[in-house]
Amino acid sequence: MKKPFEAIVAGHGATVLRVCRAVLGPGPDSEDAWQETFLAALGAYPALPQDANVEAWLVTIAHRKAIDAVRAAARRALPSDDLPDSPSTLGIPEDLRIPADREPALWAALASLPERQRLAVAYHHVAGLPYREVAGILGGTPEAARRAAADGIKRLRALVPGPSGSPSATPEIPTPTIHREEVLR
Repeated sequence: MKKPFEAIVAGHGATVLRVCRAVLGPGPDSEDAWQETFLAALGAYPALPQDANVEAWLVTIAHRKAIDAVRAAARRALPSDDLPDSPSTLGIPEDLRIPADREPALWAALASLPERQRLAVAYHHVAGLPYREVAGILGGTPEAARRAAADGIKRLRALVPGPSGSPSATPEIPTPTIHREEVLR
């Protein structure tokens, strides 16, 4: 017979908290990860086999929840009192910048992409997620996510006029100037 879940929390709570603090440091993030660990464990506990190592199972969940918190913090926007008047071009080579007169064409071309291609381009090239994570969000394999992003970029290059007015033959679409919020609308 399995122990009541309350006994599991009492017996392994300190270990789970140590794991969360080892990854996140002391503070509210590690306490949140601790709570999320036991919320996830509560839902899965009834299906856990009788002979399972409960402590190892909880440590695995805690580690994953803590890593999720680290990733979420890396993606969280930082508040700023001073907003830029235009998108930053720092770090973008001069030959990859899109002139203001061609930017509306980029947005129109991006909006015309099939949803899977548009999202793959946004998640990988704009948000910087690896194809493995893009595949997790969109469903499918990393190879399929890579193909969707490549097809989307290829189509964007064909649709967005180059400097001479003809479709771009070279990679001229600088992804850092695309704002994530606008792409995901």
